[in-house]
Amino acid sequence: MRRFSYKTLSFIPRYRYLSLSSYSNTHRFDLDGNNLLSTGSKLGFGLVTVETKQHNIKPDNDQLRDDFASDVEKIYKILRKFHTRGPKLNLALQQSGIVFRHGLTERVLNRCGDAGNLGYKFFTWASKQPGYHPSYEIYKAMIKSLGKMRQFGAVWALIEEIKKEHPQFITAELFVLLIRRFASSRMVKKAIEVFDEMPKYGCPQDEAVFGALLDALCKNGNVKEAALVFEEMKVRFMPNLKHFTSLLYGWCKEGKIFEARHVLVQMKEASVEPDIVAYNNLLSGYVLGNKMGDAFDLLKEMRRKGIDPNANSYTIVIQGLCKADRMEEAKRVFVEMEKNGCQGDVVTYTTLISGFCKWGKVERAYEVLERMKIKGLMPNPSTYLHIMLAHEKKEELEECLELIEEMRKIGCVPDAGTYNVVIRLACKLEDVKEAVRVWNEMEGNGFSPGVDSFIVMIHGFVAQGCLVEACEHFKEMVARGLFCVPQYGVLKDLLNSLLRAEKLEMAKDVWSCIVSKGCELNVSAWTIWIHALFSKGHVKEACSFCLEMMDMDLMPQPDTFAKLMRGLRKLYNRQIAAEITEKVRKMAADREITFKMYKRRGERDLKEKVKEKADGRKRRARRWGGARSRAGIL
Repeated sequence: MRRFSYKTLSFIPRYRYLSLSSYSNTHRFDLDGNNLLSTGSKLGFGLVTVETKQHNIKPDNDQLRDDFASDVEKIYKILRKFHTRGPKLNLALQQSGIVFRHGLTERVLNRCGDAGNLGYKFFTWASKQPGYHPSYEIYKAMIKSLGKMRQFGAVWALIEEIKKEHPQFITAELFVLLIRRFASSRMVKKAIEVFDEMPKYGCPQDEAVFGALLDALCKNGNVKEAALVFEEMKVRFMPNLKHFTSLLYGWCKEGKIFEARHVLVQMKEASVEPDIVAYNNLLSGYVLGNKMGDAFDLLKEMRRKGIDPNANSYTIVIQGLCKADRMEEAKRVFVEMEKNGCQGDVVTYTTLISGFCKWGKVERAYEVLERMKIKGLMPNPSTYLHIMLAHEKKEELEECLELIEEMRKIGCVPDAGTYNVVIRLACKLEDVKEAVRVWNEMEGNGFSPGVDSFIVMIHGFVAQGCLVEACEHFKEMVARGLFCVPQYGVLKDLLNSLLRAEKLEMAKDVWSCIVSKGCELNVSAWTIWIHALFSKGHVKEACSFCLEMMDMDLMPQPDTFAKLMRGLRKLYNRQIAAEITEKVRKMAADREITFKMYKRRGERDLKEKVKEKADGRKRRARRWGGARSRAGIL
């Protein structure tokens, strides 16, 4: 019997056990939050009102998929090899011998997955082929891909092209996609602007799109803004159950129970009766706030009002109990659920398994897993991921590999998250060859590595000192359009490691790769690079890049300026110091900041950081000294 423990939900945010917005019976969500929608079901909270079920463009049938497979793989390899060299890429595609035909573009875009830049390169090439006219699905896929890469300028240009060349393709669905992309990037004003721009493109602002706007804002942590939009527009759009449920979800997600209850009052005033989704959202709010007593009271209230709790309702409560190490109560709720004629689903069983693993009751977890299989429920990759993480914690690589084989045997296809665990563990155990083998296997099985996979691999290479391989993978990630603000951590790790190893030219090559590809670079990214150079004694290079940053109208942080001035004083380089100071003075004046205050703040921040570093050394010395003393006594 394999034993394993558990890591908390926050460690793997992509795999949610349940969605607060899951709809009753007819609407179920998998652990990735994907909508498993049955036909004929009414639209509920969390869904785009315009019918968009598929996340990927899929072949029409298995025969077509087989016919296209070799061509798609050939094109994908060409894109990976030549995507940084435009002319060579075009030539390689022209000389590939592949017959360009209907359906090929869709499959290539699907193969590129999260590597949006590769897909965009192929789309650009395909658009220039004689007689080629992109379909609606291809345009939609490109808007999704470019939006994910935050290339919003290119998205608007594409919409303008659609308006000019194929006006019949301008639909509310395209605007909903763009609204959701802006909302997920926390660009609230831009998301609202998309809604406002719709009439310009001959697309009416209907209730469905307005509901999607509220939904997108609430799901991405902007419920306050959503509430304001709702108040402003409720005269124009009659409030309905979907609107209220979106707001309820948003407030509960942030743990604002008072505001959530106010939404229920608004619903009553508008004569809108809460349904199972609304109650489940409130139930989730109570669980997130550790108010389990209120959660149980709400279950009773639901029954009194004739609304039977569904599998989602019970799963939410079970999850709360598991989190609080009340496993016996969680088991009783599970038994009560089945006693009341409500059968648990994959999410319910996975929640119980995770809870037992978290608190060390591994045997019980395996019992639940076996019972799940007996009931005819197929464990999915997220179910097995908990076991994988437990094996990773205990550094059991062989068990992880065996588990992947077991998944294949029962028809459960390992996903990118599963592969990431194995790659990370292999790197941790200094088995880089195995990590590379698993990476190649992942790509060979049709998975295009996403940003998570690249970060795991890069960190693994850096940890084992394989800096050349780390740089190659980082540049590949950048070239595929997967590098953006959230990945600054891996950038910092890589640059510092290169400079520690005195690989200045390699570090410069990495930075030039980012700049040349037009990646999003803010002050934080420049600060990482400048501080890394300075800390390794490359003061002049740090100053040079600081000047380059200011040429892009980005003002250095006060402590960066103070640090560079100190370094230049030691080098007696007054010329560069004067040039930087003059530019900073001008930028401060443009931003209505007094240079004196800016300079004083920089010196203060620098002193505080030096003090924090010294205090950290003292604490570590005390811990080390205490450990040595105890060792001497023993």
